[in-house]
Amino acid sequence: MYARFFKRPLDFFCALVAILCLSPILVVLTVLGAIKMKGNPFFTQPRPGLNEKIFRLIKFRTMTNEKDANGNLLPDEVRLNAYGKFLRSTSLDELPELFNILKGDMAVIGPRPQLVRDMVFMTPEQRKRHTVRQGLSGLAQVNGRNAVTWENKIAFDLKYIDHITFIGDVIIILATLGKVFRRDGITEEGCDTATDLGDYLLSSGRITREQYDRGQVEAKKLIAEAF
Repeated sequence: MYARFFKRPLDFFCALVAILCLSPILVVLTVLGAIKMKGNPFFTQPRPGLNEKIFRLIKFRTMTNEKDANGNLLPDEVRLNAYGKFLRSTSLDELPELFNILKGDMAVIGPRPQLVRDMVFMTPEQRKRHTVRQGLSGLAQVNGRNAVTWENKIAFDLKYIDHITFIGDVIIILATLGKVFRRDGITEEGCDTATDLGDYLLSSGRITREQYDRGQVEAKKLIAEAF
């Protein structure tokens, strides 16, 4: 009953209150971001949401748009500057997602919205994680965040959607705040950004290069069709 009738209204209310209370911080980070990133402080990216409907997730930008002599973006580890690392380690880059929650694209708690190019490599069972709104935080995030394997991350997502309760959501919110204050599990050890599912499956020999390339093409097609 909670998931069906009360979760969405509560998400809307919580997001609205959070935006009003955090508006000074949002303004400061917007101005700082424009200075530190030398341009647009916001970053939008297509993500699969409820029923795999693709929406534009909004975050504070954590990487610059620096390019090499050929016009190609520099590696992530080069473009991720000190300010960006600070935003990620404190999870402040996630704050604009409150507007995604307000709009109805996301929930406060739920499986984290992954990339479209991650979704296409999931099994039909794993893709059931999209039968609910994706969340600002979720069960996987309080059990390791980006420091857990893809298999465990998705397993936590599926466990959550099978048992959504108000008390469970409150517990995850409190655990999330603890994780944020401790800055736990931001990325995998030795990495500046988390590994895509397709790259993980390819490097571990679970899919072929042909399957990998086909998945990338499918992801681009889905994004093009959505927008």
